[in-house]
Amino acid sequence: MNKYEEIMKNTDAVLFDMDGTLIDSMWVWAAVDEEFYERYGLTEPDDFYEQMEGKSFTEVAKLYLDAFPEIPFTLEELQQEWTRMAYEKYTTEVPLKEGVREFITLLKERNVKLGIGTSNGRELVDATLQALDIEQYFDSVHTSCEVETGKPSPDIYLLVAEDLGVDPSRCLVFEDVPNGILAGKNAGMRTCAVYDQYSRDQEDKKKEMADYYIDSYMELGSAE
Repeated sequence: MNKYEEIMKNTDAVLFDMDGTLIDSMWVWAAVDEEFYERYGLTEPDDFYEQMEGKSFTEVAKLYLDAFPEIPFTLEELQQEWTRMAYEKYTTEVPLKEGVREFITLLKERNVKLGIGTSNGRELVDATLQALDIEQYFDSVHTSCEVETGKPSPDIYLLVAEDLGVDPSRCLVFEDVPNGILAGKNAGMRTCAVYDQYSRDQEDKKKEMADYYIDSYMELGSAE
């Protein structure tokens, strides 16, 4: 049994996180944060990144406004500002991870349903999928802003599974960070951790938590 057959056993739908999982994009937010902190003279609090992990775009904006009351934006304005700052990078510089296109093409050929459950904002998600010409592969795309609580809550993945009409036990989730993996597990789904350089210090934890682990989607490029 090859790795594709191993992880796809008893799987009717594959659900993906987007940032750091389907695309190499975590560097965008490091750049946006640096510019944002410098512009407003802010200093990142200790463990701020850990506090943000898995939270929805809206939840992260609330976290910023709580931590930095001097920021001159409403919640909605802050999200719009971040979208403006990140938009060009997402649509012109962010690549698919190696092997992603081949893997999702193979899944579609084998009639596996595909979904995305992401913490990012809807405008950036739609623009990125269109820019990379992969939006047609996915049967359901939702963001954590549409549910009550972001990851590690299972809400987003349960919403995507419901939209696809697939029982959670028949779903496989690909994720790049521990809170995302936990969201999949909390939803009663099997999980596959994906290597990403921005979470490389969490690799041992990811491998321990997830049912499977891949360094690259090239490991899953064949069903033969």
